[in-house]
Amino acid sequence: MGIGATAGAAAVGAIGLTAQASSGSGEPGGSGGSGGSGGSGEPGGASGSGASASAALVFDEDAYSTLTTTITDADGADHGVEYRFYKAITYVARPVDEKYQSLNVSVPVKIDGTAVDAANAPVLFANSVGGYMPSSVADATGVGGGMGGGGGGGRMVSLPKLALAAGYVVVEPGARGRTLVDSTGTYYGVAPAAIVDLKAAVRYVRSNKGRIPGNVDRIVSSGTSAGGALSSLLGASGDSPLYAEYLDEIGAADASDAIFATGAWCPITDLEHADGAYEWNWGSNATSSGSQVDQTVSKALRSQFAEYQASLRLKGLGGFGTLTARNYDAYLVEQYLEPSATRYLTALSDADRASYLTANPFITWSDGKASFSWSGFLTHVGARKKSTPAFDAFDLSAGENNLFGKGTTQARHFTLYSLRHESGTSARLDGDLPETLRLMNPMPFLTGKANPHRTKHWWIRLGTKDSDTSHTVSANLAAAAHGLGDEVSHLYYWDEGHGANTDPGDFIKWIARISG
Repeated sequence: MGIGATAGAAAVGAIGLTAQASSGSGEPGGSGGSGGSGGSGEPGGASGSGASASAALVFDEDAYSTLTTTITDADGADHGVEYRFYKAITYVARPVDEKYQSLNVSVPVKIDGTAVDAANAPVLFANSVGGYMPSSVADATGVGGGMGGGGGGGRMVSLPKLALAAGYVVVEPGARGRTLVDSTGTYYGVAPAAIVDLKAAVRYVRSNKGRIPGNVDRIVSSGTSAGGALSSLLGASGDSPLYAEYLDEIGAADASDAIFATGAWCPITDLEHADGAYEWNWGSNATSSGSQVDQTVSKALRSQFAEYQASLRLKGLGGFGTLTARNYDAYLVEQYLEPSATRYLTALSDADRASYLTANPFITWSDGKASFSWSGFLTHVGARKKSTPAFDAFDLSAGENNLFGKGTTQARHFTLYSLRHESGTSARLDGDLPETLRLMNPMPFLTGKANPHRTKHWWIRLGTKDSDTSHTVSANLAAAAHGLGDEVSHLYYWDEGHGANTDPGDFIKWIARISG
């Protein structure tokens, strides 16, 4: 497994590859020849045409370039890495758009001059989706061609590079996204295309067990923002039959799409309930211009959140009890925010801590612990990032409206509240939307009758100043998984915004620990 367990908690700078191709037995790219590949033997494989699709999706072990690069780990140490780079492999038999439905594979060969056997290494499955936009790896020149893992405080983190330097196999999949439109004006990357593509990519990897190096039973996904949402969904919905028709349509391999673990940073998910959650969290915060959003709308959406939260019947971590709209503020403060501030302040020098506390008098520092009120925290965060409704915009201008477009319709309402606000109280959502919303939301796979093939390991992170969505979104995700007995590591980064990742080395170590 190489040197992966030695990384620390500091964020690292983006490392530019200085890669040179050398001896490989083929050009990068291409999915190899035909022949039987079989499935993984696990439940949930595609039916119908899946077997014939798998026969055409054989990984060509010789189609690589050998590259060398220097990667700085999370402790700041440089490592020379030699690796095999397999570029732009189409992972479905009937692609809609190969530019996006392809993946790259990076396999470590030597680290600091020492040979690495990656045959049984964990596999980091790192998507680079942002904003539910299209994501392509076709033009990448080496590992980390798409940033996976986010950044914070001006830093950027490449989890694929850190994982490669740790001796892991790295798979970087592309996926279709909401803005793709063909010559007829049809939007072909709207929901559920992105999650279907990522599932198909997992199936490709698993169907090539023994060909692609690495332990395909130890696939760990990662993603940030919309990518974090998709990583969560990938973990929650493993092997669900609800996606079978879509996977068959694009010729996905006849194999499992279940993954071993999920890494999700600031996931923008649970979208049909996100407007209410956003107003519960940020409804009293002014916008950047100093103005308040329409409080009548905000109050109505907060009421919807209260009903939704009650329906989930989730219990908080740490023995908190059932989470409701009435007590969620106390839960967030006690479980996440105060511990986050405490960690941050503890790491400061005495002088810097004193200066910070002077500048932020809402915090009480006593016996080495920070305490404060929810209202004090909201004031500290300041302006909310989004208007109201934050996701299903009345004027259909939000990216999520585009995500739920269909055919030649660029954007649609996907909540009754916004639809009826614009079209009258008798308006009804389009008939396909309930299913599409379910296919894009991890929560139904973790509540009620939970998916038995979900991941059992969760790494969830969020910046405390991230107002791209409600803090309840990731907290609900963590509470649902924890309530099922899954292992959950969920922390907030103090004073960090959207996309923060300040403990990437710990994530790399976590992969090593859970992989055994």
